[in-house]
Amino acid sequence: MKYLRFLADGMEKYGILDGNEITEVQGSIFENPAVTDKKYNLSHVRLLAPCKPGKVVAVGLNYADHVKEFSGRDIPENPVIFIKLPHTVIGPDDSIILPEISNRVDYEAEFAVVIKKYCKNIEPEQASEYILGATCLNDVTARDIQKSDGQWTRGKNYETFCPIGPYIVTDLDYTKLDVKLILNGQVKQHGDTSMHIFKTDYLISFISKVIPLEPGDVVTTGTPEGVGPMKPGDVVEVEIEGIGRLINHVKQADC
Repeated sequence: MKYLRFLADGMEKYGILDGNEITEVQGSIFENPAVTDKKYNLSHVRLLAPCKPGKVVAVGLNYADHVKEFSGRDIPENPVIFIKLPHTVIGPDDSIILPEISNRVDYEAEFAVVIKKYCKNIEPEQASEYILGATCLNDVTARDIQKSDGQWTRGKNYETFCPIGPYIVTDLDYTKLDVKLILNGQVKQHGDTSMHIFKTDYLISFISKVIPLEPGDVVTTGTPEGVGPMKPGDVVEVEIEGIGRLINHVKQADC
């Protein structure tokens, strides 16, 4: 099943996508949404980020080749986690805005999951009970600021730095999904989720023992090697097997 959030008739709505047809649902998509008889054509609506997370819990350095590329240090013994805040979230076809203060803003293609119910102190074998589905995410990063600060909060949290979408897809096997980043038609990153150092279920468990997760929160699982900079006018796409493509355009912030 593909859940999506969209704008139609001047209102934000949730729906289920089948082909190019959206069926509107009422109520929370996290608690048995009620299917209505209202239908929309996908081409006639504006897609929004598929959920409105209270927080995005992100995992850094979760592909061995990216660890070497990024830091040259040893494989981490525990997941390296950080937070992206709600103001960073944008949806499909929204613009990534490059802040004037940064000289290098990078793309990072990531597989992410959306939490469907309150999640605290769980074990890895319980994780699937708490996941609604999976989506694409671009962990946009002001790389120069991240490196100069020595910690990641500022470099990861400018407005528009967390594109998510286009859908939340249920019933996927998360263990080996193809992940790509395409910049202006050229593949720049290519990996798959079998390459994760820490697997999705373990990450959900690990995070839940530190930070309680709420319905709609997003956990994103790290990026393959090949991160690189974006410039104004670029088109950046995150493509994940079984989910689809998240496409965004890059613009410079107004002075």
